[in-house]
Amino acid sequence: MTNARRLLVADRPGAYPTIGDALSAAPDHAVITVAEGRYREVLALSGLHVTLTAEAGARVIVDGAGAEHPVLHAVGGSLTLQGIELHAGESAALAAENVELVVRRCLITGGRGPAVRIEGTAGFELTGCSLEAVEQGVVIEGSPGRLVDTVIEEVTGDGVVIGMGAAPVLRGCTVTGCGLRGVYVYQYSRPVLENCAISRTGSDGIAVAQHSSPLLRQCTVRDARGFGIAFAAGCGGSIEECRAENTAEPGISLADGANPTVVEATGPAGSGNGAPDELLTELDTMVGLPRVKAEVRSLVDELQVNEWRRNAGLPVGGASHHLIFAGAPGTGKTTVARLYGRLLQALGVLPHGQFREVSRRDLVGQYIGHTAEKTALIFEEAKGGVLFIDEAYTLSRAGSAGGDFGQEAIDTLVKMMEDHRDEVAVIVAGYTKEMAGFLSANPGLASRFGKTIEFENYTPGELLGIIERMVSSQDYELDAAAEPVLVDHFARISGDENFGNARDARRLFEGVRKSQSQRLRLLGRVPTLEELRSLSIADIEAAVAR
Repeated sequence: MTNARRLLVADRPGAYPTIGDALSAAPDHAVITVAEGRYREVLALSGLHVTLTAEAGARVIVDGAGAEHPVLHAVGGSLTLQGIELHAGESAALAAENVELVVRRCLITGGRGPAVRIEGTAGFELTGCSLEAVEQGVVIEGSPGRLVDTVIEEVTGDGVVIGMGAAPVLRGCTVTGCGLRGVYVYQYSRPVLENCAISRTGSDGIAVAQHSSPLLRQCTVRDARGFGIAFAAGCGGSIEECRAENTAEPGISLADGANPTVVEATGPAGSGNGAPDELLTELDTMVGLPRVKAEVRSLVDELQVNEWRRNAGLPVGGASHHLIFAGAPGTGKTTVARLYGRLLQALGVLPHGQFREVSRRDLVGQYIGHTAEKTALIFEEAKGGVLFIDEAYTLSRAGSAGGDFGQEAIDTLVKMMEDHRDEVAVIVAGYTKEMAGFLSANPGLASRFGKTIEFENYTPGELLGIIERMVSSQDYELDAAAEPVLVDHFARISGDENFGNARDARRLFEGVRKSQSQRLRLLGRVPTLEELRSLSIADIEAAVAR
């Protein structure tokens, strides 16, 4: 994809005036960058492979107000959206049918029907998105994929609907303020929900029906007018360490004929070593990061001893759980932050292990006073767990395009971090140099953080290990002759200022899979099991050459 054609949408000479004009001219695998502005258009794509991304620091709104069609309707091909706002009219905001869909850090509001509808057998990924004031949140029919660290709030109907045998993974999502159910699983679906928080629903928090078999792990349901979790007859699956608070009784309702496995939630494990040790073992299994692992272990050691002293009636000095994660993208900062929150819960330091990931757009408002309100609300939602602010340096005056509104967010955070330092762990992340500028944005900001942990770039050998894990987890086999090709490739690209570390490794792995698919389609017959599993040196070379 390094040779993809790049197009610009902007009110500038030589640029395309509308997104629709750029899409009409875009070849396959084009990257369309959109300058700041409100674009009143509805877009339809068919069989196109394209990326739409907001220009750095820009607020880009695609506004379909009044339209009777989806703001963006894609059929076939692949579509990546990054940093775009979709404002729907009389239909859905985003409809994808058999599309390889990636949506990152997008805001979707308004519309009738689902804000996002995903149909077919192609995979999808929604990460770090916000869906607000919609009739339905996300509807997934048949599609596999991932919905991660996404917030769905103020929904007239259901927050998430999963049907037609779909088996997506929902991880670290927040669904709140739904007129009906928070999550509805039906029609033989088999989703996985991990560390999701559902609250303020007009009916059941999580409802399972029509022979579905979800895996619900460490999810919480609060303030539901119906049951917290309800399984209908004929449904199975598993409910592991989930909690229901302030819901209809019983919190977990199993109809006659429902047979999920239920593992009850336990309280904080602050007095024992089992859970923390298991989590540290999980940390150790991550590729590379030796210094990061040592820093986290030292933090855990201090917290554990403090807990022992507290239980023994000995004085314990005040300690900040707030951290700075500095380093390039793709170095595991989000993964380690999530694990750190689970460690704090296991040690009894924080009551919950929920993880709330936000960026500038989640904290900064559009007028004076709005930012403080948004920031305070998100902070309150994160209490008891981790508030992870990615690319935090964009909040500082020097790094933002929004005047002092970013500064207002910083000033609000500084006060709340001190007032509630025992109730939440705030982790800010970003490039090392830029984070130094961020810390100077408020005189008290640097003192709020207990430690800076530096995440170094992965070595070519470590990136090979990451690729090998991806290969193994997806039940492929890698030709041994491809290993030096991969190492050479990573050594060559690692000097680029936009080097994405593990993100580049994952992108390359997806390219290798596509190369294999193209090769196997040309066989003229159904491949053998061995051929389906094998990734050849030719597949690697083709992906590297793209």
